[in-house]
Amino acid sequence: MEVKQRRAVVDRRRPSLSVVRQCKLLDISHSGLYYQPIGVSDKDLNLMKLIDRQYMATPFYGARKMAAWLKSKRHNINRKHVRRLMQLMGLKAIYRRPRTSPPGPGNKIYPYLLTGIEITRPNQVWCADITYTYRWHTALCTW
Repeated sequence: MEVKQRRAVVDRRRPSLSVVRQCKLLDISHSGLYYQPIGVSDKDLNLMKLIDRQYMATPFYGARKMAAWLKSKRHNINRKHVRRLMQLMGLKAIYRRPRTSPPGPGNKIYPYLLTGIEITRPNQVWCADITYTYRWHTALCTW
């Protein structure tokens, strides 16, 4: 049963079983019974129309650039508000994201050379750490 259905089952007029107890039995939060969702304001709807029009012209604008564009149009809005509105509308900036390509066919996969070797003492196995871009750093590994 979904949460909405379980909330509908709660009877607030039942004197023998409190609302808190009913919520515990149904495994829902009793504070959720009193929450009244607030709709989108007219100001936000107007901003969403502007964001939608600009997004159609420049789909590569993210929240930062869109906020800067809205500020240039004399709207007092920050990046976080623009991000929330864009998420609400389902808009995402279109740009090339990292690591979207699989490795090329010529990419060599190196075998693990320590298979079957029992490492029993320090300095038996050494390794090199090449995580830095511009310099090589050699580290002593004692497994």
